[in-house]
Amino acid sequence: MRTDSRLPRVLHALLHLAEMDRPATSEEIAVMLGTNATVVRRTLAGLREAGLLTSTKGHGGGWSLSRPLSEISLLDLYSALGSPELFAIAPDEDQPTCLLARAANTATNDALQSARQVFEERLAALTVAEIVRP
Repeated sequence: MRTDSRLPRVLHALLHLAEMDRPATSEEIAVMLGTNATVVRRTLAGLREAGLLTSTKGHGGGWSLSRPLSEISLLDLYSALGSPELFAIAPDEDQPTCLLARAANTATNDALQSARQVFEERLAALTVAEIVRP
């Protein structure tokens, strides 16, 4: 099963950005995250579009926070990343006309929706600043 670690990785990068007194380049962030600059630019572009980060080009440019960490919820980040799927479980599309398959799909989808709601409520209640408070 393929996993998606973008949320904790983006959180890691934002925590570093908050401690910096200048913009961080994609290359610097890539070193922090153990990835490459292209992946950083692609991932952080969604955060820029969501108004969480700014980017400037040229000498002295890079990525900066658009607002304090206390004003960015984990749900903001999750949403900016496209609300990735939480689980690898999916409905059975092979037998959608079968009443039993539909009942199984409904039960599974209801449970997944409930789990997603709890997850998103928890993310909405927590700011990035709060995850590093003692």
